[in-house]
Amino acid sequence: MFARFSTARKRIAQFFAVTSLLWLAACDVTLAPDANVGQAIDLSEPIQVALLVPGASTQETDNQLAQNFENAARLAIADLEGATINLRVYNTAGGNPEQAAASATQAVNDGAKIILGPLYGEAANAAGVAIAGRDVNVLAFSNNTAFAGGNVFILGATFDNTASRLVNFGQRLGISRYMVLHGDDLQGRVGRDAITSAVQTNGAEVVGVESYPLSQQGIFTSTRRIVSNVSGSGAQAVFATASANADLPIIATALPDAGMDTQRSPFVGLTRWDTLPQLVALPGLEGGLFALPDAGPSELFANRYSATYGDAPHPLAGLAYDGIAAIGALAAAGNTDALTKTALTQPQGFRGTAGVFRLLPNGLNQRGLAVATIQNNQVVILEQAPRSFGGAGF
Repeated sequence: MFARFSTARKRIAQFFAVTSLLWLAACDVTLAPDANVGQAIDLSEPIQVALLVPGASTQETDNQLAQNFENAARLAIADLEGATINLRVYNTAGGNPEQAAASATQAVNDGAKIILGPLYGEAANAAGVAIAGRDVNVLAFSNNTAFAGGNVFILGATFDNTASRLVNFGQRLGISRYMVLHGDDLQGRVGRDAITSAVQTNGAEVVGVESYPLSQQGIFTSTRRIVSNVSGSGAQAVFATASANADLPIIATALPDAGMDTQRSPFVGLTRWDTLPQLVALPGLEGGLFALPDAGPSELFANRYSATYGDAPHPLAGLAYDGIAAIGALAAAGNTDALTKTALTQPQGFRGTAGVFRLLPNGLNQRGLAVATIQNNQVVILEQAPRSFGGAGF
């Protein structure tokens, strides 16, 4: 069922290219960490918002995403009450950093008070750097934490947020000793670091770190070593970075087949396990833990988008809706400083298409996530996503 691992790897590589997992080094933005970037606005006038999308690209997937982002943003504008937004759309030619920088500069020259987008990590970084001295914030669609900060905030879901949610929940189950398991590539190492940080921050312990080459043969070659080290470590859980469309099916099959006791040391997943129906049939994932967005708001947004535009939204389209919704909520509250860093990082956060979220002063974000497991070949929610900040789940 999970043959042709190399084909799966091609699919997942394409997926990550679309979902902005471009783990690229950021340039320094010369802004003081505590600078309250952002201009005051006249609430009697429409708010000038620039939307930077990956349009005018040689890749059709980029152009489709660009349209999805614009559709979602305009849907959010139609839903606003008490605030008016004038949206201008600018293309970035896919993830071209030079074009992103030029588009961001042009947008500010045209009067934009805040920028929504772009998608890809390098492009978002370039846009932020280009306007670093213009007192304008960038709410990027990327989840690349490497460049967050200064005038750049990221809206995409992050490994850090997911790892913290799962470790926090695990503590309440009595899980305090983790083995970290990751693919030996850049994304796997980024995931490893997010898990390690979350474990240590929450007062738990990393009892070992194991890696494997991202190939079917590489995983099989590493299996015996991994199983032996998991068994000898006393790990109460194995926190894996594996992705549903690539290495997760192999890992969840090969390790239990080689003798790993998943009742003693269940898998915890940094990625979602509900995206492929065949995953729930894997015995190795039975009883494990993973996180997913709040299903209620996600379904409402998808239904609304489909009814308006005739097609289901891309999984990332909601980020554009979220950005507009946050800006509109702050303006509707009568806040002339709605677009400043202080306002954007209000502790109570916002209600988005995938549940509650808030932006943090360091440019990262927190999103409310549900915790789920697999029981009898079905996804079972163990704890619903929190609907507000300050309680369980954060």
